[in-house]
Amino acid sequence: MASSSSSNAPGREQDAPLPTLPEITVDIPKTPMRSNTTDTFSTLTENTSPATLVPERSFAQPVHGRSLSAMSSSSKGFQSTARSRAPSDATLLPPNTSAGASIHSGISGVSKYTLDSQRHDDALKPDPGSEKDFTVQNNKFAFSPGQLNKMLNPKSLSAFIALGGLPGLEAGLRTDVDQGLSLEEADLAGSVSFEEATTTYRKLRGADKSALPRPVEVRHVDVTDSGPAASAARSGEAFSDRKRVFKHNMLPAKKSKSFFKLMWEAYYKESVLILLSVAAVISLALGLYETFGVDHGPGAPPSVDWIEGCAICVSIAVVVLVGAINDFQKERAFVKLNAKKDAREVKVIRSGKSFTISVYDILVGDVLHMEPGDLIPADGIFISGHNVKCDESSATGESDQMKKTNAEQVLRLLERGHNDSKDLDPFIISGSKVLEGVGTYLITSVGVYSSYGRILMAMRHDMEPTPLQVKLDKLAKAIAKLASAASFLLLLILTFRLVATFPGSPLSPAEKASKFMDILIVSVTIIVVAVPEGLPLAITLALAFATTQMVKMNNLVRVLKSCEVMGNATTICSDKTGTLTQNKMTVVTGTFGDDTFDDKNPGAADNRSSQFAQRLASEQNRLLIESIAINSTAFEGEGGEFGFVGSKTETALLGFAKNVLGMTSLSQERTSAQVAQMLPFDSGRKCMGAVQKLPNGTYRLLVKGASEILLSYSTSIRLPTGVAPIDGSQVKHISSTIDDYASQSLRTIGLVYRDFPQWPPRGTENPDDPSFASDLGALLGDMTFIGVVGIQDPLRPGVPEAVAKAKHAGVVTRMVTGDNVLTAKAIATDCGIYTDGIVMEGPEFRKLSDDDMDAILPRLQVLARSSPEDKRVLVTRLRKLGGIVAVTGDGTNDGPALKAADIGFSMGIAGTEVAKEASAIILMDDNFSSILTALMWGRAVNDAVQKFLQFQITVNITAMVVAFVTALQDAEMRSVLTAVQLLWINLFMDSLAALSLSTDAPTDEILDRPPTPRKASIISITMWKMIIGQAIFQVIATFVLFYAGPQFLPYPDNEMRSMIFNMFVWLQIFNQYNNRRLDNKLNIFVGIHKNYYFITMNVIMVSAQVLIAMYGSTAFSIVRINGNQWAISVVIAVLCVPWGCCVRLFPDPWFEVGAKFFGRPFVIVYRLMARFTDRVLKKLGSLKKSKKGEKDVSETSSHDEGSWVGRGKSPVQSVKVSADPEKGIL
Repeated sequence: MASSSSSNAPGREQDAPLPTLPEITVDIPKTPMRSNTTDTFSTLTENTSPATLVPERSFAQPVHGRSLSAMSSSSKGFQSTARSRAPSDATLLPPNTSAGASIHSGISGVSKYTLDSQRHDDALKPDPGSEKDFTVQNNKFAFSPGQLNKMLNPKSLSAFIALGGLPGLEAGLRTDVDQGLSLEEADLAGSVSFEEATTTYRKLRGADKSALPRPVEVRHVDVTDSGPAASAARSGEAFSDRKRVFKHNMLPAKKSKSFFKLMWEAYYKESVLILLSVAAVISLALGLYETFGVDHGPGAPPSVDWIEGCAICVSIAVVVLVGAINDFQKERAFVKLNAKKDAREVKVIRSGKSFTISVYDILVGDVLHMEPGDLIPADGIFISGHNVKCDESSATGESDQMKKTNAEQVLRLLERGHNDSKDLDPFIISGSKVLEGVGTYLITSVGVYSSYGRILMAMRHDMEPTPLQVKLDKLAKAIAKLASAASFLLLLILTFRLVATFPGSPLSPAEKASKFMDILIVSVTIIVVAVPEGLPLAITLALAFATTQMVKMNNLVRVLKSCEVMGNATTICSDKTGTLTQNKMTVVTGTFGDDTFDDKNPGAADNRSSQFAQRLASEQNRLLIESIAINSTAFEGEGGEFGFVGSKTETALLGFAKNVLGMTSLSQERTSAQVAQMLPFDSGRKCMGAVQKLPNGTYRLLVKGASEILLSYSTSIRLPTGVAPIDGSQVKHISSTIDDYASQSLRTIGLVYRDFPQWPPRGTENPDDPSFASDLGALLGDMTFIGVVGIQDPLRPGVPEAVAKAKHAGVVTRMVTGDNVLTAKAIATDCGIYTDGIVMEGPEFRKLSDDDMDAILPRLQVLARSSPEDKRVLVTRLRKLGGIVAVTGDGTNDGPALKAADIGFSMGIAGTEVAKEASAIILMDDNFSSILTALMWGRAVNDAVQKFLQFQITVNITAMVVAFVTALQDAEMRSVLTAVQLLWINLFMDSLAALSLSTDAPTDEILDRPPTPRKASIISITMWKMIIGQAIFQVIATFVLFYAGPQFLPYPDNEMRSMIFNMFVWLQIFNQYNNRRLDNKLNIFVGIHKNYYFITMNVIMVSAQVLIAMYGSTAFSIVRINGNQWAISVVIAVLCVPWGCCVRLFPDPWFEVGAKFFGRPFVIVYRLMARFTDRVLKKLGSLKKSKKGEKDVSETSSHDEGSWVGRGKSPVQSVKVSADPEKGIL
């Protein structure tokens, strides 16, 4: 063990690191290696004679004092802790030997992993720009993050070998590939040099590993009360050096925009605000000139014309400030959500025991389990396992299944001159998915240093808009076009009227300019008020509020659009196990040979499992224990105190083996067994298997799965007296038993086996690896039937009620399960899913033609014995029939169905990582009732947006009509609502109302209506009725008070205008209450006491309006009004509430007929105005592009012609393209 002062300086005589194998010729690398004492690089001594791997040589004959890295051969089965290292028959020889030449030619074809394309001396060389990853201050490990990353970015066997293979990584990372990291590790003492890591373990090849000097010295911390490894990993001291050097397994938070940048973006992205700012500044300048630059004569009142310009500037600043605050909150609204979305748990080995820890707590040096369905969380090297295949398409682009070979086997294959790149892949890539097999792997890179972490860092982008946001953006643009046309028309008319008054006018030029600026400001303000900037904010707030609340209710939303789509779901295709049932499985009955037990029936006291175990012969008992323990991927919890961890079916069987059959320890059973191969679950045949080597040299295939399927493959049966051929009466009896169990809502699992003289049997070899069988299906046949068990999984409380509520809401629930027909039908009946519909099995369903399938789908309620492909076909056909489909899934093979559905729900507890990645929403409790919660919140989101839309369009219509008409009619061409007042109304309805109307929680009433069709308009007839009705009331109230008010109210003009402004704002406050409902029901106050946001926003709005009315006279061009005037304003405004009740009572069909008749002229006018606005905007955009194109032409022409020759392009062609205004700038 080297101290921290050891050096890798040149000239030091020592063993060099294991070299790489470019074209199998192995030179001693000149790679810069990290020095433990400095941040600089030092070069190893140079060897002038390259070396070559040669087989058939004694390890005791080293050449040049160097030997190949130790390659241990594992004799353990799955999760076995027994591990031995066998010496390898290879040494390093110069390439001029005949053996060296033969091997040189043998591996020269391995190019896929840069073995022959990358020189060995470049294997660990830093890439440009990554040098900082290779230098770490006070690094107590042999390798830097940069060196480790060279193995996998891209895959490089040269780098892997240069790092000493698996033994070198084990020593250099100061870990143990069997025991994992020590839970007691805190601060590491001393350090390990590169040379020690890559050479120490070679010198003692074949020696007992316990005799080797341990490279790890740690300062211990007390973990006696820490429980699982997760708590130790989170402690302040644990693994401190490891975290400092290799970092955590998480990406740094995306850098958020500063508040000032958000303010700038909120301003410059709104061209209307910029135009209004210019007008306000000019108005302010003219006002200042009139106030201070003109002599007003003695006794004249002081001029305050500059105040309006100043007030507009302040109002613009407030609008920008509020917009920036909204964006600031919006950016942070989903930070916690994203953290929860990516969080998951993984199985890790620490101190020789298996634990479940957070994916964020993974460290370099950890040993992780992997099994089908896992999403690889960090880069690593395959240690050991069975038939592991990964899908790396999302990480590397490789579309094929990538078979993994353990690290020791890779080195052995290289020694033998193996040249098939498919067998030389020990690399486990982060971001890939485990498709088959089980095993363990050593973590070498985490977080930003991992392959997938680098990809994610490079691909960070802003959140995509949801479909509802896209719809609202289109609506906002349509309204903006109408407002722009109206504003332009108003500006044109008022300008002509103003110019017509100029001849003979006593006004000074400054006063004339000031009047024109007043007209311009009002016209531009109409656009500001009409454009509904609050719509995107409303949908963002609604989604943020809904997703936050849904997390509390066990719905983790991964894809935002799924939240709004779920509200319109018409069908739910649900799994049975864990979703409709509790997933608390227990073996309650069973039949083995001619013996049975029954723990479910209280009347069978003399036939309990305890008596059954006593009656079993020892050989039969041993066979049952091995069938359950070996053929399983579940494992014991920490210290055996927390039961078993894994599939609930497997844990139920293991519980039966332990509590009834007398199994002592699961780990002991697996350690003592010699497992030749693990055969993963086959979703088509509903079974899985394991191959055990027996003491007599034969092999036994143990299979468990769907009982009726395995019975059909059986030709013999295991009885207490031995194995006997199975006859028709026995088959009928077992089939009847299976049906009886299934009719009691029990899941039936069959156990069978078959003995083989060799493994794999002839004709079943896997072409990729002849040492394994290719497929479980090829082995099924001539099986010996051991028995069948019935597993009870009680129905979840509340599921029947949830199914009934979904049905009441117009949503059809269908059960899709892998259980047999009788079990599925019994549980579906208990749930209320199966009534008088159709029950089918998957094999029968998939044979149907498209027409036949479409005919039976409306009545299909249960699909039993279904495969993931059946589920995908079902979802696809339902969508083609126009349905909006939600589907649940928990397995890796459910990914296609989850992707095919409109909304995919994965299981947070039982689901694989692949299923979670493919889903849109994760059910954290795996409960069907949580799907109903998602349905309610989805409808609440859509309702929230429609409420705000209904409110805002009412204000838009009213404000535009009032401002337009009063400005045209007024002799001084002034609108009854000034620019500052309109801006306050705009701020009011865009931000504060969005907060108050977007935060209503769903009530049970939300399920009283059917789903909204996919292509339905976002504004319904009922909404249009309320919009038009309230707009008519508000316009009439304003016009009556403005035009007829002076005839019966003795108030001067400025007081009347102040009352109208006050009344108009209060109309919007009370109209919020009308908009809390979208239907025709009259109770608009339902649930209002629970919505604290609504109450708070209303208090703010009322308080602000009172302050403005009392103290904002100068800025808002109003005067303080008295009590009577307040009463008139508020009473007229509150009348909009009973008026809203009258509107609701008006029949929708009558309104629809009237709207079609009277609305036609409006539609024609709107279309004409929209087309005019479109053409003007296009013309302006075309001129802008044309000018920019001309600028590019002049710049291009000034370039030296020779520069184009070098690029292989003609300058003329480039000028042509860049100047084309239609195609834009190249």
